[in-house]
Amino acid sequence: MGDRFRFSLHTTTFVLLAAGLNTALYHLPLFSFATRNLDLSTFSGILTLISLPVALFLGTAILLTLLALVSRRLLRPLCMVLAAGNAVALYFLLTYHVVLDSTMMGNVFNTDFAEAAEYLHPTLIGYLLALGVLPCWLITRVRLQPSSRLRLAVTAAAGVLITVGWAYLTASTWLWIDANSKRLGGMVLPWSYVINAGRYELPRMFVSGVQEPLPPATFASTDKTVVMLVIGEAARERNFALYGYDRPTNPLLSNAGVVVLRNPSSCATYTTAAVRCILSNVDSKWTFARPYEPLPSYLQRNGVDVIWRTHNFGEPPLKVQTYQKAVQLSATCTGAGCAHDEVLLSGLEQRIVNSSSRRIFVVLHQSGSHGPSYYTKYPERFEHFKPVCKSVELSRCTGRELVNAYDNTILYEDYFLFQVIGILKRLQHTSALLLYLSDHGESLGEYGLYLHGVPYAIAPDVQKEIPFIVWMSDEFVRHRAVDVQSLESQTSHSQRDIFHTVMGAFTMHSDAYMAEYDIFSKKFSNR
Repeated sequence: MGDRFRFSLHTTTFVLLAAGLNTALYHLPLFSFATRNLDLSTFSGILTLISLPVALFLGTAILLTLLALVSRRLLRPLCMVLAAGNAVALYFLLTYHVVLDSTMMGNVFNTDFAEAAEYLHPTLIGYLLALGVLPCWLITRVRLQPSSRLRLAVTAAAGVLITVGWAYLTASTWLWIDANSKRLGGMVLPWSYVINAGRYELPRMFVSGVQEPLPPATFASTDKTVVMLVIGEAARERNFALYGYDRPTNPLLSNAGVVVLRNPSSCATYTTAAVRCILSNVDSKWTFARPYEPLPSYLQRNGVDVIWRTHNFGEPPLKVQTYQKAVQLSATCTGAGCAHDEVLLSGLEQRIVNSSSRRIFVVLHQSGSHGPSYYTKYPERFEHFKPVCKSVELSRCTGRELVNAYDNTILYEDYFLFQVIGILKRLQHTSALLLYLSDHGESLGEYGLYLHGVPYAIAPDVQKEIPFIVWMSDEFVRHRAVDVQSLESQTSHSQRDIFHTVMGAFTMHSDAYMAEYDIFSKKFSNR
């Protein structure tokens, strides 16, 4: 029976069949995008639509033929791995309309099991079985008859010549393809995730992992000072009532005496790069930026008591006195909120009070509003906006259900930050400061996009616009001579402000400090 379903193919024939099936099975998002955005009433539009599968088929056939020239034995296992990878990639392309560029591959490499588990859905298993396991089984049934290296070389050369000739004959399609290259490139399987995985990892291999120490620092004040930095997750500015949203998502903060900073923007649309930017003293968005020590490590080295608590991941390597994950904190936490971000507050007030340091820096890295399972990010009592989306396949929910679930996460964020302010208010004879901002925004179906991670150059504003909120104790305002009116009149902010604002809050003097990025400095620059 085993031999009944086996068949023989020459290597060149196998390559052509594999290229054809790859083009036909895994590119519905690409062809749908082209159909929606091309003018198919014109000859040029139709020609462009035809050119896409032709280019895909020829490109895949050439690459697989070159692989066969190197090693015929690798051809079948590689095609099986790519079939499984394509099945998963296609599910995410169709379900969340993501773009599989180097940024998105960075998200993939930096995720953890808990976050990855949120995306699991029975439909994904169906994709894997139909478009991954079945093709793999068919490939195992193939007996590859060796083709001579000459025949393979001729096939590859013919493919190149046909590709060049087709490109020349269809030159009128180049402009449209070039204008949409980022979106198109992120939907070409498997090469989008294969090539962009390399684009993400290769620069990291050439950049030293050793963090360079920053210049030494001194302190101009001995005042007892506590600075709390809360890094939100996927919270977007436009869903905060504090920024004019027409739903009451900030009932507590609206009366808590906070300062809402105007026009804040993120450095990136994914967590790892955004957190690196928040903690960096220089512009860290460039791939080969020098790896200076991040803010928490720098403060700790200069005698500040640093407490890092996380319900997330993605921060750079840190050298701090206290680093605690949510799973550790949950052991001593009680109440429904312990399954959510409130676990970060467990025992925090006592930890601050017990510190012998005059300067304490606390970072709370939240799970926040991370999708797709927004409905799991808050306790049941915060389900104020109903009905809510309770599926990870967001396109199956109505727009209102999705926004309701997301807005409930912001309502819970409001409560969480109000609790943080309460902790800071209870600290006696202390200059206390709260800085809250999100790592990036989030798409909730606008332009057919969900979640985040779209390349920054083409990302919609909702993935870049973030909330940036400040609360100061009376002692902090007095000791730092803060001009609140001037603070409120500032016109733009970025995540780069954090490093230098924290230094200013601790009255640190150092060559690493840039007053133009310190929101409390008279030299602050409205960029």
